[in-house]
Amino acid sequence: MHTVQDTMTMTGRVLKHTMKSIDTLITVVLMPVMIMLASVYIYGSAMDMGNKSYIDYVVPGILILTIITGSGYTAYRLTQDVTKGIFERFHSMPIAKSSILGGHVYTSVLYNFVSMFFVGIAALLFGYRMETSLLHFMLAFLLLLVFNFAMTWVAVFFGLLAKSVETASVYSYILMAFVFVSSAFAPIESMKSGLQIFAKYNPFTAVIDGLRELLSGNTLDSATLTGLIFSGTVWLVFAFGSVVVYKKKLK
Repeated sequence: MHTVQDTMTMTGRVLKHTMKSIDTLITVVLMPVMIMLASVYIYGSAMDMGNKSYIDYVVPGILILTIITGSGYTAYRLTQDVTKGIFERFHSMPIAKSSILGGHVYTSVLYNFVSMFFVGIAALLFGYRMETSLLHFMLAFLLLLVFNFAMTWVAVFFGLLAKSVETASVYSYILMAFVFVSSAFAPIESMKSGLQIFAKYNPFTAVIDGLRELLSGNTLDSATLTGLIFSGTVWLVFAFGSVVVYKKKLK
């Protein structure tokens, strides 16, 4: 109970700092919405999706991109605490040491879901429609939750390793590149042969395709399971790596 209370307190602290950052709010919430609108109204008209609306196709990829963008700010905030000596101050206090890291983790997961909520509202306003059952919707939420934790722990790992706040979120640009070269914005079949091979075996394609199938109410396929396995593996590996790095910083 003591650890839970400390973690809630630290989560509240990080959340307050996040809500005061106008730059973070604009970038994390508005940027994915602007990318979605640009994709739909500028590039979408050139896409032949048959009977399917392009906005219905692109929203799952935008949600994944939203999580990655938000995780970059998690790494930034964590590195700020490390480089400014705030971690050392907390370590000298009679609180659960795991709560210091937990505050950043749970704030990131919560904040990313808030960002996705606003992206979803914007998508609905511009014509996005889900055709899914309650079971499929819950599975889609589970996939987003696991992927959210996975990207958050990636952010924590690199945030602990970074030497400056300027380099903390560099990894997120690499992950965003993987999203852009996936099935997020265009069907793999429409790409050139070299990109087709890369996009087909890109693990982010499995996550996006699985989410797309679930939100479309289609029959579950291997993409959903592959996306969950990939996200869960990334979660476990980077959570373990983050704890190892964190314990070294406690010494």
